[in-house]
Amino acid sequence: MKVLIVDKVNEIAEHILTEANIDTVIMNTPSAEELSKIIADFDGIILRNHTHIDKEILECAKKLKVIARAGVGVDNIDVPAATAKGVWVINSPNGNTEATAEHTIAMLLALSRNIPQAYEHLKGGVFERNQFIGNEVSGKTLGIVGFGKIGSRVAEIAKVLGMNIYVYDPFADADKIAELGYKKYDTLEALLPVLDYLTVHVPKNKDTINLIDENNIYKIKKGARIINCARGGIINESALKAAVLDGHIIGAALDVFVSEPDITSSPLYNCSDRIIIVPHLGASTIEAQTKVAEDVASQMRDIFSGDLPKTPVNKII
Repeated sequence: MKVLIVDKVNEIAEHILTEANIDTVIMNTPSAEELSKIIADFDGIILRNHTHIDKEILECAKKLKVIARAGVGVDNIDVPAATAKGVWVINSPNGNTEATAEHTIAMLLALSRNIPQAYEHLKGGVFERNQFIGNEVSGKTLGIVGFGKIGSRVAEIAKVLGMNIYVYDPFADADKIAELGYKKYDTLEALLPVLDYLTVHVPKNKDTINLIDENNIYKIKKGARIINCARGGIINESALKAAVLDGHIIGAALDVFVSEPDITSSPLYNCSDRIIIVPHLGASTIEAQTKVAEDVASQMRDIFSGDLPKTPVNKII
């Protein structure tokens, strides 16, 4: 067996596969053209979110058995095409949870206290405090859209900070949410007018693209703040820019964008000092990258040995 590892996946993946006598090849993120030329030689590929596997690349993959996403989201993989070809798609839904939840809270606090803006100002040698007066999060309402592993962990941390937790997730258990001391809303439209902060933790798919757009962003309470550490495009970037510039949304913090890594094409690039942007750092901790690499490499090894994956994204008959 031979596996291609791209996108700077943690080195533990290579160690696990090598110990199992599986050949590994390490590359930086290949272009689509490069990948199409070499993919026929590999039985498996481990990637993060930079490399894209589409139908055209899969047509070139004559031996491919497993695509392993070292992380959660698989929007960079054509899962239906992989399934049709009999290729397993696996991910690591748990490895990034703590890192992304902590990052979301860090963005929320930075947004509330104007930390990046104050830092940039102080670098100019001016010690000025009055223009960076922020807000405390204790007693404020955090609206969480998506109450899976990450969303529920964000809620847990935010509750310790004294925030009121409101949830919108049609698939979440209302009784469990109530037991935790949170409030569940049946519709997104009902949640938006009552929150001080909005954070989204849903996968990117046809139902969640532009979940917040020009049609509903002004239903959010005026003066609220928005955080997106999930996927670019869940919150429409043009709509968010307009709502921040006209003062309806007082600030936003984003880790993800529609066009990555070409951030300069985003409407949010350098458009306002009330918008904090960072380069998709949600899962960028040593601990998280080690956990997801170990998880998917172990699953790939087991699949090659004839076992079923622990966390398959698709179903192979």
